[in-house]
Amino acid sequence: MGQESTDLLGVSSEIGRKLKQYYDELVSDEVPDRFSQLLSQLEAAETAQKED
Repeated sequence: MGQESTDLLGVSSEIGRKLKQYYDELVSDEVPDRFSQLLSQLEAAETAQKED
């Protein structure tokens, strides 16, 4: 039973490393221009709605 838990921890550690690597790559990517434009439009619409 001890060997099985060690193997599972190894798999979990590898999954954790891969997830962290993927997250780091995702965070370092620039936001596409179109997405930034949509966020700006949403913010403007929310601001206008609050003012009404």
